[in-house]
Amino acid sequence: MDRQSADFNRVFTDLLPRLQQAAVMLTGSPLAAGDVVHDAYLRIARRPERFLGHPQPYAYVFTTMVNLLRDQWRRDRRRVPLPGVPELVEAAERGWSALDPPPGGMAELQARWEVLRLLGFLTAKQARAVVLVDLDGYSVDEAAELLGLHRSTLAVTRRRAHGRLRAVLEHERRHGA
Repeated sequence: MDRQSADFNRVFTDLLPRLQQAAVMLTGSPLAAGDVVHDAYLRIARRPERFLGHPQPYAYVFTTMVNLLRDQWRRDRRRVPLPGVPELVEAAERGWSALDPPPGGMAELQARWEVLRLLGFLTAKQARAVVLVDLDGYSVDEAAELLGLHRSTLAVTRRRAHGRLRAVLEHERRHGA
């Protein structure tokens, strides 16, 4: 073991009780805290000279632990939870098929993307009418007032938008798109 590695291990080991305590406060779990401290050790061990050259080694490791936890939080936030066994049992009890998409999650995200894709086939005026009445639940009168249009103008615009959407969907159905 070279001198730098020995110094690194000695300094890090001296800080372990404080680091473990700080990690427990950050994570709320002694088990998770041990993982964070270990991950910080592995990350810092790649470039021990930075750690050893830092005026506050504890602050250096603490910052590394916070960064690791932030990265983990960001990854977890992007993950879509899949239904577990209890959720599948609940779905069966409610009469849902296991093949039905669960409410929310990826199914909802895909539905939103499909809505945005279909709105792209409409003019801006048609899309505004469809969004307000069909998606946001405003009445035709309320939507017309919000847009500063006459009721019949909005109704005609919306009817044309529905016709355009039907044509797009029919074309896609016929051509397997």
